[in-house]
Amino acid sequence: MAPGTVVAPYVPGPRPSGGGPGGGGGFTPRPPMDRNPRSRGPTVQKDGPRVNREIRAPEVRVIDDDGTMLGIFPPFEALKMAEAKGLDLIEVAPTAKPPTCKITDYGKYKYELKKKEHEARKNQTVIVIKEIQLRPRTDQHDLDVKMRSARSFLLDGDKVKVNLRFYGREMAHQELGMGLLQKVIGALSDLALVEANPKMEGKQLFVLLAPDPAKIKEYEKKAASEAASVAAATEAAAAKSSEKK
Repeated sequence: MAPGTVVAPYVPGPRPSGGGPGGGGGFTPRPPMDRNPRSRGPTVQKDGPRVNREIRAPEVRVIDDDGTMLGIFPPFEALKMAEAKGLDLIEVAPTAKPPTCKITDYGKYKYELKKKEHEARKNQTVIVIKEIQLRPRTDQHDLDVKMRSARSFLLDGDKVKVNLRFYGREMAHQELGMGLLQKVIGALSDLALVEANPKMEGKQLFVLLAPDPAKIKEYEKKAASEAASVAAATEAAAAKSSEKK
């Protein structure tokens, strides 16, 4: 180097990102991997039982299509048995140890399952509560109409909720409403029992009545007897009238 030559200090520049010629061997860093399984979205659950090659248990208990218990087998052997009959292998009890599988037709299995669910829904008891609205000064005619409706509901097996609402100054005379509800309870006592005693809720007084099966049976028996008596009396009157002619 010649005397008096000034050497500039080295200042590193940005590294090229390419790896090719003249690229300096640089690299582009990858974004960090998301290792949280919850952020990957929910796992899609299969609708219905596992069938055929979807069964992953190391061994399964196998039931034949006629209900015979065949024993415990690896799934691939059980599947061969099902395919030999032209049927499917269905995991009917996945939580059993080992899981229980049945050899049957999958379409037939789904049909029978839906049929059982329909029968179960049909046999469920549906509780219906019918409501009747009253006022403290409801007149006797309106009360009679509402009582006929209440009796009809009870005979159909429905519960009846009698609501009595107070307005304005009527709140100062709640005893009138309580007296009216006691009158209603007495009028329906031959069909119903009191499930919830008269109770105030805000500006409303209510009582809940439920049909009494024993009372309803006795009422229907008595009504049938009275109807038979009326029919006999009518028939006798008609016979006498024809004799006079």
